[in-house]
Amino acid sequence: MSQSRRQTIGAAEIDAAARLCPGAFADKSARRLLRAGFALLLCLAVALLFAHYGFTPGRLYGGLVSENGLLLILSQMFRWHDVSTWPFAALFAAMLQTVAIAFLGTLAAALIAVPLSFFGARNVVFLAPLRFGFRRLFDCLRGIDQLIWAVILVRAFGMGPMVGVLAIALSDIGSLAKLYAEAIETARKQEIEGVKATGASALLIGRFAILPQVLPLFVSQALYFFESNTRSATVIGIVGAGGIGLEISRRIKILAWDQVAFILLLIFATVVLIDAFSQIVRRRLQGATSKER
Repeated sequence: MSQSRRQTIGAAEIDAAARLCPGAFADKSARRLLRAGFALLLCLAVALLFAHYGFTPGRLYGGLVSENGLLLILSQMFRWHDVSTWPFAALFAAMLQTVAIAFLGTLAAALIAVPLSFFGARNVVFLAPLRFGFRRLFDCLRGIDQLIWAVILVRAFGMGPMVGVLAIALSDIGSLAKLYAEAIETARKQEIEGVKATGASALLIGRFAILPQVLPLFVSQALYFFESNTRSATVIGIVGAGGIGLEISRRIKILAWDQVAFILLLIFATVVLIDAFSQIVRRRLQGATSKER
């Protein structure tokens, strides 16, 4: 019966292994200490920021249980009084106006973003400075929030739904054009080369080779923006862009919290219906696209 021999590892073998894999032999205590110090500094910085901006436990508690605190407001929202006297017709009309503002703003943004997006796509515009200029234009438009656009436009055009449509359109043109340009860059080259081989112009190539590939995605993204803009139209309505947001602002001023709660439920139901409609359209678009492939 042979006795197994134990092999010992010498200093030379250890040095060779350390050269091949230095991380396995490195002292990790210093790295752990550095990470712990960084985490401690980060927590301290966050705590100081909260304290600097008044985010303290005492203020939170006071805002919850004070005479005009959040708990009292929430309790008043669910105590509905004189419901028969509420202006339901005006509220439903304002909600429809909000949906119309979101729809028209999204539609205008999508229609303008489609041609602009081709100028920001690498596989369409090969001149880098021109493409760069359009990309920065998209960034400028989408970098300004809809609420800021609404405040500026109310000053220029006065209060009304037109301001809401313009604010949504101006903000979404940049966002949709950027997304559309990225979608165009993913278009399959086979279709593009096939149409190009017929001697078609750049306009015809975009119309018959690129647009059919990306149009379902364009519509899907526009529907998503329509859902989001329905909520955004409520917010910009508060600053004078019309719609249900203006009704919320009026009722908050007179402390009619029960009607505010009803309006919030109305907004929630509207968004759910729009989301269900969008999902149906998206599924049909995805099914049509898969059949074509």
